[in-house]
Amino acid sequence: MSAPHPVKAAARLSLYDRVAEETASIVIRRYSTSFGLASRLLGPGVRQNVENIYALVRVADEIVDGAAEQAGMDVPGAGRVLDALERETEQAMEHGFSANLVVHAFALTAREVSFGSELTAPFFESMRMDLSQKRHDQASFERYVYGSAEVVGLMCLHAFLLGETVTDRARFEAGARALGAAFQKVNFLRDLSADFETLGRSYFPDVAVDSFDEPTKLRLLADIDADLAVSAAVVPDLPRSSRRAVALAQSLFAELSVRLRATPASELVHTRVRVPNPVKARLALAAALGAKPAPAAALGANAAPATQPGGKP
Repeated sequence: MSAPHPVKAAARLSLYDRVAEETASIVIRRYSTSFGLASRLLGPGVRQNVENIYALVRVADEIVDGAAEQAGMDVPGAGRVLDALERETEQAMEHGFSANLVVHAFALTAREVSFGSELTAPFFESMRMDLSQKRHDQASFERYVYGSAEVVGLMCLHAFLLGETVTDRARFEAGARALGAAFQKVNFLRDLSADFETLGRSYFPDVAVDSFDEPTKLRLLADIDADLAVSAAVVPDLPRSSRRAVALAQSLFAELSVRLRATPASELVHTRVRVPNPVKARLALAAALGAKPAPAAALGANAAPATQPGGKP
């Protein structure tokens, strides 16, 4: 058999790359209204890289507390699948190919924007914690938040800053980590009941649903708002290709923080706070027009609470 023509072989890889990235793009559109909305404000090249990152993160999450469990997979089985996903991801980042389209798309991004196992290893460590750890002390909580959210912010930052001349990268990294942490903590707070009753988890150290009260809620929100303040200060200095999208994501979660503050603790353990679609549209328009995001503490606590059982942001 003759060797494949180099041009034709390159064309096949290019087609495979496109199909992989189109697959990744479907994931964010179907799973997240908030991140899907924000991603539309990214520059085209940046958008695809962020969608590639999101898709792998979403698949890993489905292994540890989503579709895998509903398919009847037990914890050891889910652990084996997660281990295999990490191995496949590591190999794809090294060699530039995977038979798993989502992994292949992720590896394309990792290789283009230059990150590797220094970010993926902490992520998969946190995903394993979801399979084995139901309670957290402060140290394990911080390690979990770093691996599950802050490193995702750092992955996206690599995409945002690709080709840019940056003089103070540490400041951007602090903002990316703070925004990732705020996103995760907001989700923990509004998913208290589902995490505890459905998954048997309690993420916040020394916080239980049956003793959750207003002072505890306000303490957790103060920490979230501090993270949002750090990230909000960095957003105006991001490249134009990512600034508006990050501003929208920041604004959506700042709005959630305001609504969580306005929702009594006794209700929060039974309902899930969401941002109504008209408010999302208003925030999206403001971000598209270049408005700077305000930290949650600056928004005031005058938004009416909006809750629904098991809704999406």
